[in-house]
Amino acid sequence: MRIVQLTTDAREHYKDYKNPVPFFGAAPAALLEGFARLPDVEVHVVSCTQVPMESPEKLASNVYFHSVLVPKIGWMRTLYQGCIRATRNKLCDIQPDIVHGQGTERDCAISAVFSGFPNVLTIHGNMAEMARLFRPRLGSYRWLAARLENFTLPRAAGVFCNSAYTESLVRPRARQTWRVANPLRKAFFEALPADSTRLSPPIILNIGVISERKRQVELLDVVQTLEQRGLKFQFQFIGDCKPDTAYGAAFLKKIKPLETFGCARYVGPLTEQQLIRHLDAASALVHFPSEEAFGLVVAEALARNLKLFGARVGGIQDIVDGVPEAQLIDWRDWDGLTAALAVWLRQDRSANHAAQVMRERYHPAIIARRHVEIYRDVLNNGR
Repeated sequence: MRIVQLTTDAREHYKDYKNPVPFFGAAPAALLEGFARLPDVEVHVVSCTQVPMESPEKLASNVYFHSVLVPKIGWMRTLYQGCIRATRNKLCDIQPDIVHGQGTERDCAISAVFSGFPNVLTIHGNMAEMARLFRPRLGSYRWLAARLENFTLPRAAGVFCNSAYTESLVRPRARQTWRVANPLRKAFFEALPADSTRLSPPIILNIGVISERKRQVELLDVVQTLEQRGLKFQFQFIGDCKPDTAYGAAFLKKIKPLETFGCARYVGPLTEQQLIRHLDAASALVHFPSEEAFGLVVAEALARNLKLFGARVGGIQDIVDGVPEAQLIDWRDWDGLTAALAVWLRQDRSANHAAQVMRERYHPAIIARRHVEIYRDVLNNGR
């Protein structure tokens, strides 16, 4: 079977055009790791770029890479007309059995449904739902992305949904849905740390882009309350922060005095291996967004045997089902989160053992095989 994955090359996203090696979002990257273990499939990754880049021909023995040049005018300002045409031309050369558009955030979904080949989509972020919740400015990027999502979903043969929450939002707009979780990258299952590597006082992590949806500014109030109660810990915030945005600037201003006290620290974005080292030195993750399609960072932390304090929203609930190391709290209950953390910090913190559950659910080889089963079903049924 010849499969095309349409996904965003992060070199384009971060304008890292001199990097000779493409890299991708965590979930698509993990899926490619899974496909690399399946010798009976041939996978072609197609990504659009605004600047020519040096790129490898192959990412694995059965995984090919194609960087497709699209001038700036061909992106969102023309509703991705340039991306659609350039991708379609490349697919005519590849002649795939099926095309898979990874995400509705950018060009991938709309290029898939106009590809001229059998196609499916994956929802990574629910753009229409986020537009409903956060009310982006009329005509803005997020406003347009939400409308393109509504346009593309019913035109694909079906949609992969990474959680029950996502499926509930997608089902009314799609011909067919399949609930398939996002895989974790294989490195998160390797060389698990001994409990003795956890530092004391305990390190508590928050991982994600500093944003209104992830609510790090509000979480700093929890940090301050715990510090004022005399509890010993360090909260580390990992993720990109844009100081030129109101929320990013507010976060950086608010964390400064807490960094002076030693109870909080802004780390910034990390590579995969750096992130794993931070997870292995930490004892817990706090992930308390107001909306979450899946919550990949939750599964990553549990795969390294961390304690979880999470918001009872979206796909987080699917991930932690049957996992005793996870404690969910109503997403509006900041006092409840503060109390739960205070109790945990005062008690003897026993070892956690969630890693095996995460391996059974989210290993990339398992998720990749499920994808191939669905592709075959789509093709056999002529969808």
